[in-house]
Amino acid sequence: MKCIGAIFILLSAASFAQAQSPDPALMAQILKIRAIDNHSHPPRVVGAGESDDEFDALPCDPLEPTAANTMTRPENPQYQSAWQALWGYSYADRSDAHIQELLKIKQRVRQEQGDHYPAWVLDKLNIESEFANRVAMGRGLDAPRFRWVPFDDALLFPLNNEALAAETPDRKFFFGRENMLLARYRKEVGAAELPATLADYTARVVTPELERQKQSGAVAIKFEAAYLRSLDFQPATEQDAAAIYARYVRGGLPSPKSYTRLQDYLFRYVAAEAGRLGLPVHIHTGAGCGGYFYLRGSNPLLLESVLNDARLRKTAFVLLHGGAGPFTREVAFLLMKPNVYADLSEQTWLESPHRLAEVLRDWIEWYPEKILYGTDLYPGSGAYDWEEIGWQTNQAARQALGIALTDLIHDGEITLPRANEIAQMVLRGNAVKLYHLADRP
Repeated sequence: MKCIGAIFILLSAASFAQAQSPDPALMAQILKIRAIDNHSHPPRVVGAGESDDEFDALPCDPLEPTAANTMTRPENPQYQSAWQALWGYSYADRSDAHIQELLKIKQRVRQEQGDHYPAWVLDKLNIESEFANRVAMGRGLDAPRFRWVPFDDALLFPLNNEALAAETPDRKFFFGRENMLLARYRKEVGAAELPATLADYTARVVTPELERQKQSGAVAIKFEAAYLRSLDFQPATEQDAAAIYARYVRGGLPSPKSYTRLQDYLFRYVAAEAGRLGLPVHIHTGAGCGGYFYLRGSNPLLLESVLNDARLRKTAFVLLHGGAGPFTREVAFLLMKPNVYADLSEQTWLESPHRLAEVLRDWIEWYPEKILYGTDLYPGSGAYDWEEIGWQTNQAARQALGIALTDLIHDGEITLPRANEIAQMVLRGNAVKLYHLADRP
């Protein structure tokens, strides 16, 4: 019996070891697929003395610093691999002299490529098209290589936000940004001041701004609401919301309870209008930046009443980051709903490929047609900028996908041909269908 037990342990160990690395033939195919990146924050090309502060409506850099996790620390060997792949870095160390040499090479390539530089980076990453979550697009971020996903949280907060801003230091900064963004949207649609009634606000500000975004090339809209409030958007009547809006639109501080009802109504109004316009609604779920982030409020299960709203069945919802951190398992079950999808973004730089593979396997066992690839690349600095972050996240996503599919093959749940089909779906096919893109094999 001891001998049989020992053999069982050895066989189990061998099976586990197999699952730690992807099938070579499968991985070779995965690396060849021209991906569609569902979520990213690429910077625009800037000239001397210029800066880009529009890569996110709520950027994290100005917040109180928090410690980086293992995957995002500079000593992660993946960054050195990125230097080798992107810039031909030939050194086995990170000495100051060698880093300075690297930075000179990066600067030379940027100058040589000019406005083509962002597309040059995508070619290096084997990404066909990237959805750019930005306040506005800019130089070098041209369609179809880069497609716009604007932010619409500001439309939910038309009243005095001082009380909400006072809740945490992070929210003080964030609501300052949202106030500026709403003023920008009002200017874009010609609303010099907030309309006196909620009906006029939705008709003269909200709907025209969403239509302007669509006409300007938006393929989806995004909410970062978990940074500002809970994702628990409960049903609210237009009558109640209109009374709250009318009472406080010209001044005064609404109570948290009443203001929340107005936000709840506006969220569903925006979601319905997005569905009418054919714009999927992206929603941040799971872990967020900043030491004051309310993780509990980012649980995607809080969206259940929205996702179950029969009036919103024409609206597609994409759970960005797939509940990154503690909520990935919940997302697997939410994918059962016909208009719900999830992407890998953020997990690609928060989690190791092996940890992400566990999440992917779970999702694939449920609904592989609902999974979207995403990097969540964002501007950094120096030798650890968006190019390196993009390379690391892209490699992590593909490696994790290869491990998850290989694991399923070993368990006899799918065949190798089916694994190749699923890889195509996750990396590009599902996005092509959801966003009605022209597919180029």
